[in-house]
Amino acid sequence: MLNSKKGSENLSLIYIRLATQQDILQMMAIVKDAQHLLASQDIPQWQNGYPNEKVLLNDIEKKISYVLIVNQTIAGIATLLQEPDPNYQQVVEGNWTNSKDPHYATIHRLAISSKFHGQHLAETFINHLVSVSNLLGFKQLRIDTHDKNSRMKYLINKIGFKYSAIVYMHNNPNDFRNSYQLFLD
Repeated sequence: MLNSKKGSENLSLIYIRLATQQDILQMMAIVKDAQHLLASQDIPQWQNGYPNEKVLLNDIEKKISYVLIVNQTIAGIATLLQEPDPNYQQVVEGNWTNSKDPHYATIHRLAISSKFHGQHLAETFINHLVSVSNLLGFKQLRIDTHDKNSRMKYLINKIGFKYSAIVYMHNNPNDFRNSYQLFLD
């Protein structure tokens, strides 16, 4: 049993599944939660209408959008990109290990509902996504986060990702992220 800051709760049934169009309202509510949390911590990530419903529906259509289910409730969302990320083509202040290998999966758009904060579910979700990646044949995973997002940087490092480099979002040098890699055996 995991303890929540909001009280004890039995979290015995936790799994992930592909998101469906029927999930979009709950997914957008989680995005709004995340946007408010990031803004309250002065983190500029996700503050300009991104990700929006169109982005999430595109992920669903591509079958790369996942939801974390806790006792039959959507508790989190994430995207598992399974093609080279255009934002990762050019890096500064570091480099990718095995940069010539374009076969990697990338975790993006990870967020947990505010109703489930304090239960370490982001770690659980990422670990499930690592397992899915492995089952899909990916031995390399990548992820990025804003430099000010200390909570996510801590989590990424705790799971075993190693810092690689700075990447620019949409080639914008004013919108950069710290990027990380994880290799599976």
